Amino acid sequence: MLNAYANRLPLIAILRGVAPDEVVPVASALSRAGLVMMEVTLNSPAPFDSIEKLSQQFGASCLTGAGTVTAARQVQEVKKAGGRLIVSPHTDAELIRFSKAEGMIVVPGCFSPTEVFTAIQAGANGVKLFPAELVTPSAVKAMRAVLPSDLIMFAVGGISSENMAEYLRCGVDGFGIGSSLYKPGKSLDAIAADAFAIVKAFKTASDLLNARAIENQLQQT
Repeated sequence: MLNAYANRLPLIAILRGVAPDEVVPVASALSRAGLVMMEVTLNSPAPFDSIEKLSQQFGASCLTGAGTVTAARQVQEVKKAGGRLIVSPHTDAELIRFSKAEGMIVVPGCFSPTEVFTAIQAGANGVKLFPAELVTPSAVKAMRAVLPSDLIMFAVGGISSENMAEYLRCGVDGFGIGSSLYKPGKSLDAIAADAFAIVKAFKTASDLLNARAIENQLQQT
């Protein structure tokens, strides 16, 4: 299920601080730019109300759910609100297994190879490298050498259009984008403009990487 959305656009919009009365207009602006995965962090005001509004508005066209999930009861509340995505800041094997048993798509935060393998063994659908500022691209490359090739990996924390290409080259599949996309008080026009710019930057970096890969393959034949 995660693959279906990641294949369309592997960017997760992190809506930290969004309120229920603004979440649909904000998410609509992001959706118009092509984003299909969104999380409302649970330290936002009335987050389950926002998640319910998103699930009602977008249905299966977007993968919506919660970020900063740390407890099983929160998973149940997300499910009750219609959310399907569970993103946590840490690696908790018990929480991952519980979330999977509830039928959720789970992307836990990981910082080391040990945590990534713990998440995989617990049934995570993908992982987020967090905080990405401390997991350098060279560290990502070293991790990728020992991780399953089909593991979906997002880099989260300090990601912008300027450093996407470097992380992609080293094996990251996508990104979680927070304040570069949304923060409380930001206008809808600014949100939309930044969303289009970030999506364009990602696609440009991804296309360039794919072109270089094809060129290398041709040179080796």
